[in-house]
Amino acid sequence: MGNRAVFVLSGPLGHTRHRSSYGAVDLGLDLAAGPGAVLPFLRGHAREEGWYPDAMVEAGVLADEDRRLLLLFAGEGPLAPHRTRAAALELLRCAWPGWEVNWLYDGQSGLRAHLGLDPQEADTAVCPGPALEADDEELADPDPLVAVVTIGPDRCHVLADIDAHPVEEGPALLDRLRDAPDHGSHRLRADAGIHVDPERRRVGWWLNTARAHGRTLAARWPGWSVEFWEDRWADHERACGGRFAPPAPDRANALAEVRERVLARWAGPRGDVRGRLTAALPHAVIGRGFAPAVTEEQAAAARVAVERAYAAAVGS
Repeated sequence: MGNRAVFVLSGPLGHTRHRSSYGAVDLGLDLAAGPGAVLPFLRGHAREEGWYPDAMVEAGVLADEDRRLLLLFAGEGPLAPHRTRAAALELLRCAWPGWEVNWLYDGQSGLRAHLGLDPQEADTAVCPGPALEADDEELADPDPLVAVVTIGPDRCHVLADIDAHPVEEGPALLDRLRDAPDHGSHRLRADAGIHVDPERRRVGWWLNTARAHGRTLAARWPGWSVEFWEDRWADHERACGGRFAPPAPDRANALAEVRERVLARWAGPRGDVRGRLTAALPHAVIGRGFAPAVTEEQAAAARVAVERAYAAAVGS
């Protein structure tokens, strides 16, 4: 199946679009090497003519060299978990000095909107994550894949964050969770959340990753006031009276961890995977969505940029 990513490189002569069938997982590690290493790496991917459906793309980038603008979204890697997200974004911004770096919370649909393209039709099908028991093994993970739902003044449910965001369900969410396990509170990390105030008919929601057409989801709550908090989980904490209160990220440890992961990603040259497969299997149909080769010189330049960005981050 792969982990689809799209890369759009823009300039005064227009834009080119490139694809990666497997690049979504490591996108945050790639981008943290800065424009000198990253732009040639992205440009080396195969050109893409059509567009995948928005919901099928797990990560993406738009890099506008003329405006020095970087737009991105990802669903995995150091940019996603609560524990490392802020540090990874900080290191990324230090690696791209002079560039404006912004997160696309609505994923590829937001990227297409930035390019002035007509929106794809939104997928209205919802596959909600199941409610978890208080002793579910997922909650023992340091970065649990969960979404926190607080309802009214006293209810707190924890859902598996494996597909749809709870906000996509609309008011049907309340009926679905009526008899779900009530955790009382959630003081662990989470990747997404929503607070529902049935009395005032108000909803606030947030996420660390992206949802295609996410900024249109208020329409699924007709007659309700819906506020999108982007990745500001602290707004959820305040709205629910502290029943959701994750531990604050350790900035120093998170910066050091992300630095080590980026350096490991750019530790040395990487071969041409598609070329090797084509040579070994000359009669097979080999896809074009593999990453290009990385030379030792490119990797070394990337490591220098990473160390420079880390020094800037810890020195600030």
